[in-house]
Amino acid sequence: MHLSRRALLSLFPAVAVPAAGQSRAAAAPRTSSGSDHAALLRNTTAVFAGTAESNARPEVAPKLASIESTARARLTAMDDAGPGELFKGVPLGTSDPNLNRSFQYLYEIALATCTPGPAASDLRDDPVVRRRVVDGLVHLHEAYYGDQSKGYYGNWFTWEIGISTHVSRILVLLKDDIAALAPGLPAAYVASMDAYLRNGKDGDVDLDSRFHTGANLADITTNRILQGAVLGDDARIRKAVADQLTVFATIDPYDLRHGVTDGFYADGSFVQHASVAYTGSYGKGLLTRVVQTVKILDGTAYAPGEDFTGTVRRWVADGFAPVIFEGWMMEIVKGRGVSRTTTGYSDAAAVVEAVVDLSSYATGADAAALAAYVKHIHRSSKSPLNPAGFVSPVSIARHADILASPVPARDLTPAVHHTAFNAMDRTVHRRPGYAFALARSSARISKYEYMNGENLMPWFHGDGAHYLYLSGEDQTQAYGVDYYTAVSPYRLAGVTAPVEARRTVPELYGGLWYDNPARGFTASSQSQNTYVYFPRATHPFSGGARLGAYGAAGMVLADDVPWTAKQAGALPDDFVAYRGARATKSWFLLDDEIVVLAAGVGDPAGRAVTTTVDARIAAPSDTVALTGGLRDGSPWSGTGTAPLAWLRYANTTRGTAVGYALLDGPDPTATLETVTRSRRVVRQANPAAPVTKRVFTLSLDLPAAGPPTAMAYAVLPHATARQAASYARGPLTVLTNTPQAQAVKHAHLGLVAANTFTPGTHHVERLVIDGPASVLLRRSPGGTTALAVSDPTTERRTITLTLRGRPLRPVDADHGVRVTPTPCGTRVEVTTHQAYGRSFGATLRR
Repeated sequence: MHLSRRALLSLFPAVAVPAAGQSRAAAAPRTSSGSDHAALLRNTTAVFAGTAESNARPEVAPKLASIESTARARLTAMDDAGPGELFKGVPLGTSDPNLNRSFQYLYEIALATCTPGPAASDLRDDPVVRRRVVDGLVHLHEAYYGDQSKGYYGNWFTWEIGISTHVSRILVLLKDDIAALAPGLPAAYVASMDAYLRNGKDGDVDLDSRFHTGANLADITTNRILQGAVLGDDARIRKAVADQLTVFATIDPYDLRHGVTDGFYADGSFVQHASVAYTGSYGKGLLTRVVQTVKILDGTAYAPGEDFTGTVRRWVADGFAPVIFEGWMMEIVKGRGVSRTTTGYSDAAAVVEAVVDLSSYATGADAAALAAYVKHIHRSSKSPLNPAGFVSPVSIARHADILASPVPARDLTPAVHHTAFNAMDRTVHRRPGYAFALARSSARISKYEYMNGENLMPWFHGDGAHYLYLSGEDQTQAYGVDYYTAVSPYRLAGVTAPVEARRTVPELYGGLWYDNPARGFTASSQSQNTYVYFPRATHPFSGGARLGAYGAAGMVLADDVPWTAKQAGALPDDFVAYRGARATKSWFLLDDEIVVLAAGVGDPAGRAVTTTVDARIAAPSDTVALTGGLRDGSPWSGTGTAPLAWLRYANTTRGTAVGYALLDGPDPTATLETVTRSRRVVRQANPAAPVTKRVFTLSLDLPAAGPPTAMAYAVLPHATARQAASYARGPLTVLTNTPQAQAVKHAHLGLVAANTFTPGTHHVERLVIDGPASVLLRRSPGGTTALAVSDPTTERRTITLTLRGRPLRPVDADHGVRVTPTPCGTRVEVTTHQAYGRSFGATLRR
């Protein structure tokens, strides 16, 4: 729909008339719930601008100052705008980010005029400034937005979500001014916003669209709720609320609704884009939006009758808390966001704000637990959270109240804990003093995410990359964007990779994506997603079992989907795909050690292959020492290749240390080098200023054309030299390490942990395991035996194992576990059909 300036100006002062193609919601506003509409408008204004009560609090003053200073900067930019600009330096006409930014700047000005506060401000309620915002909306609609034939270039998100978010909020904040100055403006904008929902249906949400899922769906529906409140359209609001409520459903991969795999799973996993582990980016966006919607609907007839805040509390406890360590959002769940200069601390702040607001809707123990978690983040974070970064002034006041309350600080995740996020191929293992996070991939979950010039060198992020967060450390000095900038993308901690040079998408194709419309490759096409943005692996084995606070995880490295498709002739000749290395890998996550086994390590193409035991960064001025011992007992220090039995990395400046027990494999190589690079090597929009880091790597390197090799090592957080050296004498025993089966025994824990990868019968100590499985077995001094079993392939109906020896009887067993005695021991049959990698447990006794 295109409106000329004359038509636009004639329409706005008049009563809105439905235009051709306008959605029914915009065309037929209803006022059957006038008081509820007014409440929605008040609630929304309070969310973003605060209230007189909240804004009178001294803790909120920095936020108010930020709102005002931002608005003044935008007004200055508006004053200085040149031809083709509404704001200086933001040229319009071909750049969708600039158009979105122009709407954002108008919103930021409007917000300052609506924010109550104790201090006088000449922006507050200023009719001249508000008129400038309205005039800006008119101008943007007429010249750059209202013409559907000229719009919708660039990123679909800009047109369906980004612009609509800013416009919808302005329509709420300046509703009375717009009604006086241009009463037809809301209907015209809503009609345009509906028309830009091109991945929707008839100008509305389409729950069957892959674009209208998860966090994206929450954004779109929240915008439509606000639009309905402005128009007085009851039907629009109710439809938007009903659509948004679908995001609360736990994803059942065996009973998908509308084919949607995006959302939260039973094990706390969050997936967006169908296959990306994304709790720390889109997941927090979903959390933020639904909590805002709860606040917007509060006290109205539109608020759902069921208490969906209980579902959100479970998201926080099971999905978010395990991946936030001492206030830092872990890298394993941030997708392309790992390449941004924002820190894990600022990522976690959005979760904290949502928890602050959520706590006000909880009661009793739930409210206390949420408040205690807010306090825990405040006290444990090494970068103090700045509440001025919260969206809502009301949230800032509530945050201050929680910090002043007598509730004790407490994490929602225990210090001793193991989380198997098998639905998104992630593992988090915690002990007092550290957290170990592991990123895997499979035929179900993407190996990485690249998009829009972000995360330019992501190739091995899902190939067993790990992150060891040490307690008390400022994680900005250990991870974040500087880690990916300084550390070679082929030598990320935990990764097995071929020795080769790969090119980024912009280097390969001269743009931000592979552009080939004739073959189905456009910016947001399914082909782009599948083969460029977030390709999956091709092997089904990725997952592991959990037994209490102990865990096992395994994966089989294989080629990704682009490579296999290219070999099958399914991709264009100029499309570039890369072949992967080979390895079968296991991680056994215990108390003082993470034991890693790798077998069949090599490359079918004959390339050299590197397995990086660990990679850590330090400031150039930090004092770093490498000390160790050789297999013959001789001491060793410094860098180089040697037959090491153990090594200890110590950053004495920061007071951190990690030990490594080299149990088997080729002679390891330790390096410590100073690296200077621009953060733009990982993201085009990052500042160009160089970053300098000292980079430590410990690797096991295999030559080109070498035979497949096995290796084993243990990562020892906070280990002293004596502790690291002690592993030459135990307590670990590698029971087997082949591409068929991998297992270890820990004598002090009485624990046997095994992953089996192939069909057939596998013998591991006293265990006989049939086919692919992950198994943990622990005998206690009291005579009981605890058992956990999972199917990392998610494809098996049952897993059968036998524990040889005297028959045992079940004391307790999960549903689906059947225990029977046999002449040679105890047979355990586990029904894993449609369990999606979940662990099944049993306790046995003689």
